[in-house]
Amino acid sequence: MSTTIIAVIDTGICNLRSVTKAVEAAGGQARIVRTPGELSASGASGLVLPGVGALRDCVASLRTSGTADSVAGWIRENRPFLGVCLGMQALFERSEEGEVKGLGILPGEVVRFRRPPGFKIPHMGWNTVRFLKPDAPLAQNLAREGEAFYFVHSYHCVPKDPDLILALCDYGGEFCAAVSRGNIAATQFHPEKSQGKGLQIYRNFVALAARTSS
Repeated sequence: MSTTIIAVIDTGICNLRSVTKAVEAAGGQARIVRTPGELSASGASGLVLPGVGALRDCVASLRTSGTADSVAGWIRENRPFLGVCLGMQALFERSEEGEVKGLGILPGEVVRFRRPPGFKIPHMGWNTVRFLKPDAPLAQNLAREGEAFYFVHSYHCVPKDPDLILALCDYGGEFCAAVSRGNIAATQFHPEKSQGKGLQIYRNFVALAARTSS
């Protein structure tokens, strides 16, 4: 049986090693891609867009390399896609972080945390994520009422369409921790830094990519 190939976009500011190791631990074969040509040649069934650091740099890298159009096309075709942290934020229309214009693939914006005294920003560490769509591909074999995942962020996504919200998290008030639509999903938390439950996210994604490619 052939191994499912998962392409991972290298924006130059992402945690490639931990993401590719998670993909491989989940049973996939990770292929790092930097251009639309490399993505086309990869034979990938799934696409991951990771990211850490500044959203402006992430979006600029995607546009400069041409992979912004590749991501938009991939999502438009409803092919298995997973965005992680900045890879989730980049999908939306705009961000308060430097007034950055996002890729505009999903309706909504990215806003800075505004929390009561005592809640430090950035939101950093483990927190419980509650899944609203237990039947979604990414949520399989995870407890609907809550699983702990690792976060590092000062901004969070606010989708215009509530049906996009896959999961919520509470940090001085609830915020969107993950989104999904069809075979498309993205998480604000870092599954690759979230031990067993995070690895389950990647297993679910690799399994989805394998099913849709068969």
